[in-house]
Amino acid sequence: MRKIQLPPFLNSGDTLEVIAPSGTLRKKELDAVEEGLKIWAKEGYNLNLSGNWQAQEGYLAGNDAIRRQALEQAWLNPESKAILCVRGGYGSARLLENWQWKPIKSPKWLIGFSDVTGLLWSLFKKGISSIHGPLLTTIAPEDDWSKQRLFNLLRGKPLESLQGRGWGGGKVQGILLPGNLTVATHLLATPICPNFDHVILALEDVQEAPYKIDRMLTQWRMLGVFNKVKGIALGRFSGCDAPQGIPSWTVEQVLGDRLSDLNLPIVSQLPFGHDGVNAALTVGSTVELDAMEGTLSWLS
Repeated sequence: MRKIQLPPFLNSGDTLEVIAPSGTLRKKELDAVEEGLKIWAKEGYNLNLSGNWQAQEGYLAGNDAIRRQALEQAWLNPESKAILCVRGGYGSARLLENWQWKPIKSPKWLIGFSDVTGLLWSLFKKGISSIHGPLLTTIAPEDDWSKQRLFNLLRGKPLESLQGRGWGGGKVQGILLPGNLTVATHLLATPICPNFDHVILALEDVQEAPYKIDRMLTQWRMLGVFNKVKGIALGRFSGCDAPQGIPSWTVEQVLGDRLSDLNLPIVSQLPFGHDGVNAALTVGSTVELDAMEGTLSWLS
């Protein structure tokens, strides 16, 4: 099983770079930014806001060159110990076209989810761990235990197991690879797509109709990805409802139809994803998925 490099854990007083690699901020999110900054500052961290954090180019937080520059500067800055993403939306994949992470003395934590999946997976392919967890704009409404979980992770404390609903299929150990299903689907068969051997996939999504979830999972099936992974951990699929007046399966029925015949350990209803508790997950950590007990546990 491959070894993924963990960045150094954080100490009080460390500096975090705050970047906007994807979508532009909406006006209603400005208060969330302020609340998020206060939460991180209260934990003892110094935060540097990148120059593009309020930029806007269509639906993007500035053009590709500006966002790529912010990412590169944050990555190369020897004074910063972690990179915190402002929000998701869309745009991270555009930064990764012909992109190479430049070598640095010590890698640093990159924190985010949703569209940030592109950056998380790109680092994973390079053999560097990162954190699938709350964004600056989404951390304020997190439950206290979820916030503490993230800060404990960054300080090197052990992560507690997460409880979901087991589908049966036994118990398996593997390398955790979390991400947003839609974003991850659009990375398949690209240079960013990682090797799925020994991987336990952790997937979530938001605001995608059941037939779209079906279409994406069918693509994964036809590409043979599910033949390589060790197990599947499912988070929240929020707002994934059928359009009114149109015959449809529910998203739960789609997940069951597309995944239950794979002969893989599967646990669903785990507390991560959009529109609810988003428990921090370490990308590349060694975990155990118990599909009888319905648990996802960290081994390293």
